[in-house]
Amino acid sequence: MTQLALLLHLMIDRSSRRRHGLWLALAVAAVALVNPARALVIDATFDSSITNDASASVIEATINQTIQLYQSVIANPITVNITFQEMGTGLGQSNTFFIGVNYTDYLSALAAHAHSANDATALAHLPGTTNNPVDGQATLSVTTALAKALALGISPGDPALDSTISLNTSLMNLNRTGINPAKYDLQTVVSHEIDEALGTSSGLGTGAINPVDLFRYTLAGARTFTTAGDNAYFSLNGTTQLAQYNQDASGDYGDWWSINGGQTPRVQDAFATPGATPSLGVELTALDVIGFDVAATIPEPANTALVLAGFATLCLGGRKLARRRSQLAG
Repeated sequence: MTQLALLLHLMIDRSSRRRHGLWLALAVAAVALVNPARALVIDATFDSSITNDASASVIEATINQTIQLYQSVIANPITVNITFQEMGTGLGQSNTFFIGVNYTDYLSALAAHAHSANDATALAHLPGTTNNPVDGQATLSVTTALAKALALGISPGDPALDSTISLNTSLMNLNRTGINPAKYDLQTVVSHEIDEALGTSSGLGTGAINPVDLFRYTLAGARTFTTAGDNAYFSLNGTTQLAQYNQDASGDYGDWWSINGGQTPRVQDAFATPGATPSLGVELTALDVIGFDVAATIPEPANTALVLAGFATLCLGGRKLARRRSQLAG
């Protein structure tokens, strides 16, 4: 019997459990089930280029606020080590460490860490073969952060650097107060680069398959690993297209198509929209299916009363092999 099923059984079988103390204990257990402790830690180091900036306090506050968002929705008990620094060109950039893993090992780890309906759908469409279904090779290239989450040869608390994120803050609104419509949103850019540090970047153009490339399909439902044309979509099953991938060489191939503009801005757009302040959406689905325990659908404390009311109604390491750069264009 699962933990949730056991709780329901205990709550329904009221005839032998009348004492107020037991009901209180069950209520606490219900809260624990719907609001488990979130365990991700993103250990941020701020380079002197940020700490010496006249706006350092605002920049660091926004970065920390963005980190808190990830820590509130990703439950893997790991520490991801990221250095943040400023740069004078471009908009945002991540330099991330990767390791090579066997597809069979990755698939086994993915199945062992599956927790959501999206995970089940994704796994149902990943073949249990020796070689990956994208380029027929035996290996994948996995970020060290994801390797920690899936216990693929790297300690969850490995103190080594996982990624360096560079930010051109001169082009950005440093917070979401008094937005300059000609500038880009720092929180969005930081989120974009953290996604890639965790593992959402594509291996297109590098010669290595990344986990998200397992979910890159054409409209016809065939896996695709080419930069030709614009027929590439993020999908868990090859049928439902959740986002269109960028195919333009001036942007990252793991980002969403946005070169023509006019789209609803999203965090992982290859070309950011000035003045926009998008929130994480389909990006969390991507993180979920590649191996992170994304708890975004778990109610926050403010909604716990609704969950309890529902119950009442029912019962009344590894070695680093490569470092790769991903860049966000403005």
